[in-house]
Amino acid sequence: MAIPVKTISGFVPYSHLAARAADLFALFMGGFVAYAMRFGSLISMVERYQWMILSGTLLGLIVFSACGVYRSWRGAVRVELVVRIVHAFAILSGIIFTYLYFTKTGARFSRLWLGLWLMDAFILSVGIRCVAYPVLNRIRSRGHNRKSVILVGDADSCRTAIARIRREPSSGFDIVQVRLMDGAGCKTMAVPDCRAFDAEKDANLRADEIWVCLPLARGAMVERILESLRHCTGNVRYMPDMQGLRLLNHDISSVAGLYLLDMSCSPLSGTARLVKAIEDKLIAAIILVLSSPFLVLIALAVKATSRGPVFYRQERMSWNGKPFYMLKFRTMPVNSEAEGVQWGRAKAKKTTPIGRWLRRSSLDELPQFINVLKGDMSIVGPRPERTRFVEKFKHEIPGYMQKHMVKAGITGWAQIHGWRGDTDLHKRIEFDLWYVDNWSVWLDLKIIFLTAWRGFFHPHAN
Repeated sequence: MAIPVKTISGFVPYSHLAARAADLFALFMGGFVAYAMRFGSLISMVERYQWMILSGTLLGLIVFSACGVYRSWRGAVRVELVVRIVHAFAILSGIIFTYLYFTKTGARFSRLWLGLWLMDAFILSVGIRCVAYPVLNRIRSRGHNRKSVILVGDADSCRTAIARIRREPSSGFDIVQVRLMDGAGCKTMAVPDCRAFDAEKDANLRADEIWVCLPLARGAMVERILESLRHCTGNVRYMPDMQGLRLLNHDISSVAGLYLLDMSCSPLSGTARLVKAIEDKLIAAIILVLSSPFLVLIALAVKATSRGPVFYRQERMSWNGKPFYMLKFRTMPVNSEAEGVQWGRAKAKKTTPIGRWLRRSSLDELPQFINVLKGDMSIVGPRPERTRFVEKFKHEIPGYMQKHMVKAGITGWAQIHGWRGDTDLHKRIEFDLWYVDNWSVWLDLKIIFLTAWRGFFHPHAN
């Protein structure tokens, strides 16, 4: 199926570049405004403050991107956008103050200046958007910066495109004509000009944009339509109808000059992967250090109440289907699984005197923070399953293997909603896939907070 290069490259959202430029300005100028407010002048500005502003600005752009601030907001300052900006500034603040604390350089910077800097930058970031979005919407509502579109395809796909475009008028597109492969569907099209597509008569359609709207399964027909539209001077785009497909982090990628439709991809690549790794290593190290006395007490209790090793190693599956050995405090007698392993039925399994309490409190999971430091697991992610059960479940549960597009986690979106232990596995996978499709640093922190807030004890823990 041939797809013209400029067809897909036109989807690059220039508004994202403008949003990054606005935040770059907000963070940079916020630092200087805060310095003037705190010290009264910029003339003799200390060099270390200039370096802090520069490094904080560059770090802020990375954090903002990881928090999903630069996704499409279609010309509106919405509550969710403001919340994401707040979360991004909270994470940025945490990173800056953590750095100052561990490097013992906090005394070299005014706390009031730091607070004013972040506050000023936040006000500028939101304020610029509050001014820019209404202006863009007003310009488009007056007929400026709009593009005419002709749809070519089947009735269902074209009807979906019309509904979406009319629901979002700020997108700047107007559907002016529809050409259907089967003209019988024109009665259901709410456009003034709709008729059957004629390869000869419609070979030179005139509009700013021509969208070919057909399912991926009809690739041969898409190729024929594109061939017949080769003389059109407007932008020709292919809008595949993928409503019936399970999509995860779908987008468009460019690799070696080739344009790819991302159908099901991991959200953890590039900067996001680095941010996730830093988050895991930092939090896991802090938790292990703070809980080390408690870990020693649990280890002594396990050793004193039953014969055998302190830790229980079990093969599980993580990112990209890679197996690893997950650590737990041993809660069952040695050789208790000699006759075979069964999934679930946690309450029927024999435990050591302290094992049942460790399971109910989830404290047997604490050694998994060692797995996080080793890079086998993440703090937040879908819970890992034994490899032998993965081979069984992947044929029974739709989308089961897609949960392995991120690292397995100690806690996750499914677990904080109660889907753990012997609960419905189909529902658990549904929550796991939602997490994969909506991952952000803020979502991870939210899950960690809710895990701690709701406590370790859970009726379905095992």
